[in-house]
Amino acid sequence: MLRSAHGSGNARVYEGPEARAGFIWVGAVQIMSHFDVLIVGAGHAGAQAAIMLRQLKFEGTIGMIGDEPEPPYERPPLSKEYMSGDKPFERILIRPATFWGERQVTMLLGQRVADVDPVAHQVVTTDGTTYGYGRMIWAAGGTPRMLSCAGATAEGVFAVRRRSDADAIMAVLPAIENVVIIGGGYIGLEAAAVLSKFGKKVVLLEALDRVLARVAGPDLSAFYEGEHRAHGVDLRTGARMDHIVEENGKATGVKMADGSILPADIVIVGIGIVPEVGPLIAAGASGGNGVDVDGFCRTSLPDIYAVGDCASHANKFAEGQQIRLESVQNANDQAKLAVQHMLGEVVPEYEALPWFWSNQYDLKLQTVGLSTGHDQTILRGDPASRAFSVVYLRAGKLIAIDCVNAVKDYAQGRAHVLAGSRLDLDQLADSTIPLKEVGLA
Repeated sequence: MLRSAHGSGNARVYEGPEARAGFIWVGAVQIMSHFDVLIVGAGHAGAQAAIMLRQLKFEGTIGMIGDEPEPPYERPPLSKEYMSGDKPFERILIRPATFWGERQVTMLLGQRVADVDPVAHQVVTTDGTTYGYGRMIWAAGGTPRMLSCAGATAEGVFAVRRRSDADAIMAVLPAIENVVIIGGGYIGLEAAAVLSKFGKKVVLLEALDRVLARVAGPDLSAFYEGEHRAHGVDLRTGARMDHIVEENGKATGVKMADGSILPADIVIVGIGIVPEVGPLIAAGASGGNGVDVDGFCRTSLPDIYAVGDCASHANKFAEGQQIRLESVQNANDQAKLAVQHMLGEVVPEYEALPWFWSNQYDLKLQTVGLSTGHDQTILRGDPASRAFSVVYLRAGKLIAIDCVNAVKDYAQGRAHVLAGSRLDLDQLADSTIPLKEVGLA
């Protein structure tokens, strides 16, 4: 059985079995300095890669480097059930903490990779520790994109990407009243729903002319804008901020481009992530907005795969365009495929069907497919009923569907999105006809 111990600083090490290679010391703990497979990143993608390796009976040594002190946990609940207090941290762990030791996965937590040497097959962490690898899976995800204006680093300005972010926000909630959220994507909207539930005065600022503009059509945007306003959120689109107002290093408000100031005890920034690929790009990997991977999740560097939020890949459901997908589905599916390919299994190139979800108030949004590039939408049901779907078409083919409290449409629509079905539009618009019974055009 593997055992755990604390190393120096914030690093936490779960010891693995002795390897044929050498050892190093992290604090008072002796660990392996070389792993047959080294996983960089301890999120959904990294965890799934390690799980898959052991499920496929891989018997070599596995190391996982994560820059947080916690073992792998689910990130989506941070802005939903965890922040609201509906789920304790133990319930969002991807596996119980003891799982990794039982599977002989050496966890190197509280560490970050600073340098990659693809020739020597080594990485160096920010504390100067060197680890060798036979093959590597880069699953480092991304870091929150923060503001660059004055006051952006003031106390009281938060992101929601890590457990520590959510914990910090939860710690100050009892003492605050005014919250300004910058960004009308999923993170911003989910945080607004939770904080308004707690009775806070929430202002949400979106620079574009509607929320969810990058991921959904106007029908869905208008519905969620109405829902948030009905719950007391002061939601503003086309909103231009100038900077964060601060006093004695602490955020006290947000100054808008028109000169007005919004009072803010805290500011939450939800404007996307920056993919964590710097060391790979510096080592010569192809990429820009993420690291480029082929259909088997291989980077241009030898023996290095990349999966999850940071992996830029040609996606069948985006007409073959090179994209990054920030979703649990993509993280899990790419990790599985990469491990299968790494172990020599014959697998098809990556073309998993994308899906997403978001919980806000008592609304469950489920999305399947990618609506980018759609040229037509069909509304199924009445948004006023708070149970409806928006179907997206491109050149007559069904490419995506957003389902709000419409589980049957989501379940039955998956097959149509996967097939790119051409359906009878009149029947498609009739929500009394189940999607599985809608005839072809």
